[in-house]
Amino acid sequence: MQETTLQYRQELNACREIFTRKNEDYGPAWRVLRPSSITDQIFIKAQRIRSIEEKGVQKVGEAIEGEFRGIVNYCIIALIQLELIAAGKTEAPGQEELCAMYDTYAEEVMALMLRKNHDYGEAWRDMRISTFTDLILMKIMRVKQIEDNEGATQISEGVEANYSDMMNYAIFALIRLNSNSNPD
Repeated sequence: MQETTLQYRQELNACREIFTRKNEDYGPAWRVLRPSSITDQIFIKAQRIRSIEEKGVQKVGEAIEGEFRGIVNYCIIALIQLELIAAGKTEAPGQEELCAMYDTYAEEVMALMLRKNHDYGEAWRDMRISTFTDLILMKIMRVKQIEDNEGATQISEGVEANYSDMMNYAIFALIRLNSNSNPD
């Protein structure tokens, strides 16, 4: 489990670096996005990964690792956005506060991963990258349905749990892609 924690943190740090640098370049322009638009951004990234996996060829020279990192960051952005909306905040936090919020959600999602990883015995290490892609797409469909139902669920987890799971699947995919093991 120590190896998982180390690999997870390495991938998460790479994602955080991108988040920080993009916020320095663009500011928190994403604050104008409705939660459903953030979900659609995650969908676009996951759909591109699946398309490349199925076609075996890509015409845009951007590696799928960047798309998985985008999924991680959009999941955290979604969690931050939901918190800010619930608090009635319309102004964007400054860079320092945003990074602190990013770190808080990153730690919460990592703690969830460690609990689940304990119970599932690191089964993800034997899963295919394409399965992570499919699971992310399934979670997106769930979030869209919950959004269409205005957040109401009968017995299911809410959107926050689904964003957390998508983030963890994306990090698992990154670990598998960037390790010496055969990813598929």
